[in-house]
Amino acid sequence: MLGMIAKQLRSHPALIPLFLFIGGGATMSAFSLCRAALKNPDCTWDHTSNPEPWNKLGPNDQYKLFSITTDYSKLKKDRPDF
Repeated sequence: MLGMIAKQLRSHPALIPLFLFIGGGATMSAFSLCRAALKNPDCTWDHTSNPEPWNKLGPNDQYKLFSITTDYSKLKKDRPDF
């Protein structure tokens, strides 16, 4: 299978960018899916020890991928403890 793909890429070099961009897009989407499943507080894998992980987040925990305007390390607690 890979030999046939390599043979076609040698005979049609215009297909190389297509394979690169499709491979890069698949890699980025897999990375995004893995990061959302492992780092997002809305997604929980262990319901017995921590059924509500979003309640244990502090006011300066950054769970977004990146933040343009907010510096999470300088935020103060503005909510009561329950």
